[in-house]
Amino acid sequence: MPPVNVLLVGSGGREDAIAWALAKSASVGTVFVAPGNGGTQVGKDKVKNVSVDFGTDFAGVVKFSLENQIALVVPGPEQPLVEGIASAFKKVGIPCFGPSKDAARLEGSKAFSKDFMKKHNIPTAAYELFTDFEKAKSYIASVKGDIVIKASGLAAGKGVLLPETKEEAIEGLKSIMVDSVFGEAGQEVVIEERLTGEEVSVLAFSDGYTVIAMPAAQDHKRAYDGDKGPNTGGMGAYAPAPIYTSELAANVQTSVLQATIDGMRRDGYPFVGVLYAGLMLTPAGPKVLEFNARFGDPETQVILPLLDDSSDLFEIMLAAAEGRLDSVKVAFKDACAATVVLAASGYPGSYEKGKTITVGSAPSGVHVFHAGTKVEGGALKTSGGRVLAVTGVASDLQQAIAKAYENVKLVQFEGAQYRKDIGHRAVSLLNGKKTTGGATYAAAGVDIDAGNDLVEKIKPLVKATRRSGADADLGGFGGLFDLKAAGFRDPVLVSGTDGVGTKLTIAQKVGKHDTIGIDLVAMNVNDVIVQGAEPLFFLDYYASSKLEVNVARDVIAGIAAGCKDAGCALVGGETAEMPGIYQHGDYDLAGFVVGAVERNDVLPDLNSMADGDIVLGLASSGVHSNGYSLVRHVVKMASIDYSTPCPFPPPQAGQTLGEALLTPTRIYVRQLLPCVRRKLIKGMAHITGGGFPDNIPRTLPDHVGVQIDARTWPLPPMFKWLKKTGDIADYELSRTFNCGIGMILIISKENLAEVTSLLKEAGEEVYQIGKLTKRSGKEEQVEVIGTETAWAC
Repeated sequence: MPPVNVLLVGSGGREDAIAWALAKSASVGTVFVAPGNGGTQVGKDKVKNVSVDFGTDFAGVVKFSLENQIALVVPGPEQPLVEGIASAFKKVGIPCFGPSKDAARLEGSKAFSKDFMKKHNIPTAAYELFTDFEKAKSYIASVKGDIVIKASGLAAGKGVLLPETKEEAIEGLKSIMVDSVFGEAGQEVVIEERLTGEEVSVLAFSDGYTVIAMPAAQDHKRAYDGDKGPNTGGMGAYAPAPIYTSELAANVQTSVLQATIDGMRRDGYPFVGVLYAGLMLTPAGPKVLEFNARFGDPETQVILPLLDDSSDLFEIMLAAAEGRLDSVKVAFKDACAATVVLAASGYPGSYEKGKTITVGSAPSGVHVFHAGTKVEGGALKTSGGRVLAVTGVASDLQQAIAKAYENVKLVQFEGAQYRKDIGHRAVSLLNGKKTTGGATYAAAGVDIDAGNDLVEKIKPLVKATRRSGADADLGGFGGLFDLKAAGFRDPVLVSGTDGVGTKLTIAQKVGKHDTIGIDLVAMNVNDVIVQGAEPLFFLDYYASSKLEVNVARDVIAGIAAGCKDAGCALVGGETAEMPGIYQHGDYDLAGFVVGAVERNDVLPDLNSMADGDIVLGLASSGVHSNGYSLVRHVVKMASIDYSTPCPFPPPQAGQTLGEALLTPTRIYVRQLLPCVRRKLIKGMAHITGGGFPDNIPRTLPDHVGVQIDARTWPLPPMFKWLKKTGDIADYELSRTFNCGIGMILIISKENLAEVTSLLKEAGEEVYQIGKLTKRSGKEEQVEVIGTETAWAC
């Protein structure tokens, strides 16, 4: 097949880089650039500038393409894409590497883009849309926190304001919506929360189905060193960005890139071309700042030089335009690139044009890409703010940066200015990873990389606990919860903290760690539900001598499972390595839960409790998480170990003693909430350490006692074995263990049938175990009767 012609639309540095890459293809005869710049006019084989009258319907450029047998059209900037250039070529059967007018709305309308992301659950900042200045002004006055104001339409990259004060925000809003500084682009505005973190640009090829990411890049928007001064179109860039890890790339590929391409296709606007996702790497994970519908500038100048020689840009673009991207090879070099932009004096403010430029011969691994240049009278002149870019390619990023700066001297023109610190963030990050041979945290016994590995392993577990009010993402300094989003009107917060005691020792001896986290959650959330509060979010603390990632992962998997059962979000935690404090192989756990209850619904309702009220008991699953010091003592007395076949009928057939004793604590939240919300319960007590005598009084007024009849429920085999083997007295048994009842409820007689029915529907074993009695104040508040027969062994 003879070489074919390509039409490239545009005149910037991006287009010069694309023309250079396309011209390398053996399949390409001539790359026509309309209108092009000085770099596409001279010094490049197979590249030729053309002057074409586009017209409002692209008739001129279509006519030129038909006359010159154009096989592929590549629009560079956003404006022709948003105006529908792809459709104009589709009508005449010429493939176009770029999205349709409808699909280009991802860039052309920020309102469309934000609504699209919301619809398809693509992570982005919270936002509101406005077409009325006064409503937008009122919203700004009411909102808390920093905001970003964006003109919805195209504003040449300048329609984004980052106000520092309310006054500045309202003045900026006025300039957009009233003074129309961005014209029609500002008729609608997006006001969104300001995200924090590092920005990364991820560009990807797409044919509407397949999406293939390119190396992530970071650019430098500010005009001056240290990221100071006014915003520009970009003063330099580098790729790949070291901060963009393989884990982040996998996340973004699924949650952003593929989700966007799939969403556009399902909505009837298949996206073909380059999808550019501007991301903020927030503590809660990557979120989309904006989408562009084409190559970026200056990102293109560092990405395309990294395209492997085995990959042909023309073939990639043509395959994408024809819907067969999966049939061509897309590969990038194992190398790095950095580009330094040379700008005119005064840019991004007013600047002079027409300065004479000289460009020396670039050595291997260095590319000079033109942007604001033109050929006038046979000489190369400046014609724009960003004039040229010098790109260095090397095996590592620091060498690439050095190569770019070494060759900036190739370009000479009066008033040339450029930043001296391109890549400073990446260099700092890379230098921070280096070690010298001196003392390190790892040498002291703390493995930071193991901690990072653990975070990545548990992120999916944590995300599974999401609920209204909380995202349940890891990575920030603190977890956030929105009470209004959870539906509360006038809430009181209820908090609790607890551990799992010496049950941990058995888990460590048995080597079974996947249920102990359930115990941790249960001990906390059960203490919160007894006050009528719904558990909202949970935080954990895991400490060890040396972090064993798989053990910690199993523990936190149990915590996540417990949170899901309780309906609360796992919003964060702390993992601490403390060599010298804990013995090798040991770890400790603690948890913290916060719940909420409407102010008038807090339990116990002491004023309503009266003689004759009924006490219900809900079955436990075993010892739960208190009393294990006595359990371990009894096991030692029996001269057996935890690997012994269970000496009593175990909860599950075939369990060893250790496995049976590790049966996790029951979580009662889901079962109790329906009764709590219907205000059918006067008080509850979670039976933990202290058993009946110490826990039940915590929910009673002083003038009321309770009589518990041990004959009303069966004593589980586990407790019978402990009692007999340890020769434990009945009173000691009742004040150390739950004895088969993990939760008690105090209700009125008239609510007995309804409460019992609701609990049984939730799968509960319900026992009527006692009643409230009048109390003079001298006798014990809790009396347990019938133990001599019910608990006889």
